[in-house]
Parts: sequence; C-alpha cells; structure tokens
Amino acid sequence: MDEQYKPGTRLLRAGRPHRGWVNTPVTRASTFIYENVQQWRDTRARREKERLLSYGARGTDSTHALEDALVELEGGYRAKAYPTGQAAIAVVLLAYLKSGDHVLITDAVYEPVRRFCAEQLSRWGIAFSYYQPDGSDLADQIRPNTRMIYAECPGSLVYEMMDLPAVADLARRHDCWLAVDNTWGSGLLYRPLALGADISVCAATKYLGGHADVMMGTVVTNERAWAPLERATVDMGQTVGADDAYLVLRGLRSMPARLAMHERHALRVAEWLQSRPEVARVLCPALPDHPGHALWERDCTGTNGLLSIEFARGIQDADVERMIDAFRLFGLGASWGGFESLCVPAYMTRARTVADWSGRGAVLRLHIGLEDPEDLIADLDQAMAALKR
Repeated sequence: MDEQYKPGTRLLRAGRPHRGWVNTPVTRASTFIYENVQQWRDTRARREKERLLSYGARGTDSTHALEDALVELEGGYRAKAYPTGQAAIAVVLLAYLKSGDHVLITDAVYEPVRRFCAEQLSRWGIAFSYYQPDGSDLADQIRPNTRMIYAECPGSLVYEMMDLPAVADLARRHDCWLAVDNTWGSGLLYRPLALGADISVCAATKYLGGHADVMMGTVVTNERAWAPLERATVDMGQTVGADDAYLVLRGLRSMPARLAMHERHALRVAEWLQSRPEVARVLCPALPDHPGHALWERDCTGTNGLLSIEFARGIQDADVERMIDAFRLFGLGASWGGFESLCVPAYMTRARTVADWSGRGAVLRLHIGLEDPEDLIADLDQAMAALKR
C-alpha cells in the first residue's frame, strides 16, 4: 500500500485480495485442481520463484493474504508462516546453516532456542556460541566459518537493546546473515529489516494474534534471503491452517490500538512499581533509566505490555514465588501478548550464560494486559504482602 499512509492505516488494508469482502474468506483446502496438463506443468515449473496456488501445503488464499499483511507490517520482500514461533526459529537456523558453519547467538535469546542449539544444531555439526546481549563483544567473536548472527532485540526477560544498524554493518562485512527475533516489537514497534537485518522472526502467538487463542510463528525476509527460506520451508513441510491464518490476520487489524493500550497500562504500573521499596528497578526500555533507553528512543516507536521487576537484595526466589501464588488477577503463564495480564519468574543466572547476573536481585516478568491498571496495581499491592512473610 502507498507509503504516504501511516502504519496503522496500511495494516487495516493489507492482505485483502478479494474485492468486496472486508475480511478475507477462510479457504480450507488441500488439493488444487488444474485445468489441464500444461497448466499443471507450468505451475510446477514456476512455483519455486512465484507464489502460485498449487497445493494446500504451499499456501491458500488465506495464508497468502496473511503473508501479504506480514510483508506490509515488516517492510520485507516475502513472508512465511509456521505452526509456532519455535518452529519458525528452527527453520531459519536450518535454512541458512550447514555442517561446519558457526552461528553467533545472543545471550538474551528466547530460552528454548538454547536447547535447540545444544540438542539439534550440535547433532548436525553446526557450531554455536553466545555473545553479550548488547552486542559489545560481537566483533571479537566472529570466526572464519561464522555464517549467521542471531539477535533478539529487545532481549527476552530484561529487554537489552543493541545497536542493530551497527550489527548489520558488521554482518555484511563478514558475509553473515543477520536474523532477528522481533516478537517484542512485532513489526509495529520495531522493524529490523529497515535497520539492516536480512530476516525477521516473530511469534505471532503473541501480539499479532493478540487474543491468546492461536499458535503461530512468522518469518519475513529481504529479497536476497528469500530463496533459502522458501526451499527449507517446503522441504520441512512447514505450513499453517486457514483458520489460524484467519485469526492472526484478524488480530493484526487491531494491533495498533491494543499495543497503545498495553503501553499506557504498562507505564502506569511501572510508575507505581518504581515507588516501592521492595523494587530495585523496573526493567523496560521505554523507561529513562534503562541501559538501552537511548537506542529504544532512536529505533522503536513505542513499547508494549512487558515489564520485569528486579527486586531489592534480600528478596529471594522463594519470596517471589509466594508473591506469585498470592496474585488474584495476574495469571502464571509462559506466554504473553494476549489481552490478559500474566507473570512468570525469571531465573536470570540460568537464562544468561555470558552476561553476569550474580549479585543481582530476583526477577519477575509481568505482562500488563488490558485490565484497568488501577486494578492491577491493587493486585500487585496485596500480593507484595507475601514478600514480607
């Protein structure tokens, strides 16, 4: 859509290939019937480079509509959807790496990726190592066989920022792919491809879907990175159903309004938390005292519902767990990005292997949902009484 329009306007109109219908109809299909042998042969010859209807696993009207919207959202060349965010990450790592290659992984990575690297990449002869979440040691860690830098910005749990344009320049100089987990920014708050990345990965389960009722991962690439991803996606049989594609596409329409509300509520809760003696610091890149605030201000267009509390020294993990059990509104759940408020303890000495978290306070991650923030503050207030016990 014309770039003269604001992102929210473009997102409302992206992925609407059917004239007349506001919502793209759900196409549940597996088999595509060809008119004749010549059409069948021609389609099979062209479908590796063109997006054509040929078989349900390669896409339907529903998944193609979602892909179009994702390209509009992220500002990329082409897009693919996967059953989960972890599936999207796994395909990205395997699409661009082979035996003998090395990948640099941010120490702020989504934790299940660590297990995938240790148990899967190592089996296939792909070496990996971790670098500081802010990227400060990246240049010293590049090896002759390094083929990818894998980033997450802001990082999981405590939202470290990195200078992505500088990392992109480093990657280009060393002929590396730069892949970025963009789940925090979801294409609306942060656009890695515009900052120089080749590949943007997102857990659409979170803010893209927005209603805690669908699982999906997405990948959007620039033009030079597209072909390896397309081949790997087909070879690994990765696809999503039409109903899930419909739900994520529907969620995209309201994402700007939802994120704005998450931001207002989160900043109100953060303001209250900062006044509490139990809290050493509130971790959110939108807050001026966050170490990555200047980069957030330069590269992001807002924040979301994620906050983490670092508690004062003396408050132990067991104390935080009692606080969690005392919550009435905050649910204990591993995901986030839906309408509901959630919490999960973050054991940072296990979640980071390069960054030093020894001597720091216990951490609790919060997702601030769409409930009234004063009700959430009251819930936090009463739950904090458990810390004193």
